[in-house]
Amino acid sequence: MITIKSDREIKKMAESGAVLAGVHKGLRDIIKPGISSWEIERFANKYIAEHGATPSEKGFEGYKYATCVSVNDEVAHAIPRKELLLKEGDIVAVDMTVNLDGFESDSCWTYAVGKISPEAQHLMDVTKKSLYLGIDQAVVGNRIGDIGHAIQAYTEGQEHMGDVRELIGHGIQPTMHEQPNVPNYGEAGKGLRLRAGMTITIEPMINLGTWEIASRETADKSWEYYVTADGSLSAQYEHTLVITDDGPKILTSQGDEIDKKYLL
Repeated sequence: MITIKSDREIKKMAESGAVLAGVHKGLRDIIKPGISSWEIERFANKYIAEHGATPSEKGFEGYKYATCVSVNDEVAHAIPRKELLLKEGDIVAVDMTVNLDGFESDSCWTYAVGKISPEAQHLMDVTKKSLYLGIDQAVVGNRIGDIGHAIQAYTEGQEHMGDVRELIGHGIQPTMHEQPNVPNYGEAGKGLRLRAGMTITIEPMINLGTWEIASRETADKSWEYYVTADGSLSAQYEHTLVITDDGPKILTSQGDEIDKKYLL
């Protein structure tokens, strides 16, 4: 079921999104060569608790953590690990969902660890730009396919990178995964028509090589996550947003200059 959110619900989701954005802003100072990916998890748990919220991913379908921390060729759903030390040149995507007073927000951001290669930086830049190209299509009267088409035409058609198919965006609220599905690829003019009050996530996962992904298990075989099929680097950026009569409004903004026109 797709629910149309009231102004009150949107305001509460934005408050949840502000907590989540605060975690991401804090990670800008935390993520550096030599830390373990577990320190990202510790910081997120502490920040979320201190702001009266809870991490929605913890306990969801058996997942034990507040964050997914995916490094280099890891595409999504990788767990934070005490033994995984970040090194100069790595890129790391941190994905999390926050619940504040019953209202959900979801966002992922990719970070450079120290000085990274030009190829890695270009991947991050392309992936972030593709997110905003998708957001620009999230307007009343457009269709779901317009979002994915904008992302795919840029990342694959123009930049010749791999646009992951199997993992997609989604509706959000009252739970963290709702209808509609929001693929990062598609045909313009196809799919569900967008209406004011719909809340969705857009979350392109872009690979330097093939769009195909493969499964990998943790060392103890307790969890399965996704990596690029060819071992190439992967990046992800994600915002939660609401579709309004005044255009798309980002609910998980970190206060960046690019977000000014998308704020409530």
